[in-house]
Order: sequence, then C-alpha cells, then structure tokens
Amino acid sequence: MNLNQVTIPSLDLKKSIPFYKKLGLKLIVEALPHYARFECPNGNATFSIHQTDKLPQGDGIYVYFECDRLDEQVDKIKSQGITFELDPTDQKWLWREARLKDVDGNQLILFYAGTNRLNPPWRLKKG
Repeated sequence: MNLNQVTIPSLDLKKSIPFYKKLGLKLIVEALPHYARFECPNGNATFSIHQTDKLPQGDGIYVYFECDRLDEQVDKIKSQGITFELDPTDQKWLWREARLKDVDGNQLILFYAGTNRLNPPWRLKKG
C-alpha cells in the first residue's frame, strides 16, 4: 500500500490555490469551485483541496511536507509574503520543523527528518 493523496477542506479555493502554488506545489487539476489537486515537487504523492461550507472544529488538520533543504525552502516561501508561526527549529523527536497555517487555518509543517523519519532510535523492532 502507498499513500496517494491527502485532501483537506477549504472555504474558498480561489484563495487557497495561489497559496499552495507559492509553497511550490504544481496545480494539475482545477475544477472550481469545488476541487483542486496538486502534484508534490518530489515523489509521486498528490495533495488536494475541496470546497466545504464549514471547517473542522478543534485542532483541525495537520499536513507534513518533507523538504530536503528545509531552511532554503522556508526562506523562498517567506520571500513570497507567507508568514510562518515557527521558523525551522530542531525538535526533540529528531526532526527539524517549520510551521505555518494555510488560508483556512489548516496546520502545515514543513520538515526534514533524514533517516529518523522512518528509523528513529525508538522504532519498534520486527518480530
């Protein structure tokens, strides 16, 4: 099994689409006003947004995007006027993360974890 895509809600795709393009995603489907899909710059995963009348309550949705050159990517995105809530920071779980919210308040985490993404020291052993 392989993850194909993640879909998140948006109140207004006309505002969301330019935001995600600034993050570096490539728009491949635009079915306004209800749906848009993006291709991630690396790998085969896609990311989509769908129009909704109401956003989730509480913590909402967290989406993680892995970036090999996290600090450079954050600087590039900032240069396009996007604000981060947390600049790239080394975390105790051995990832480096930067956090921001999209136009609908969905939490986005850009990160670099290297080998610790799939093989942290606390990974369960086979058997």
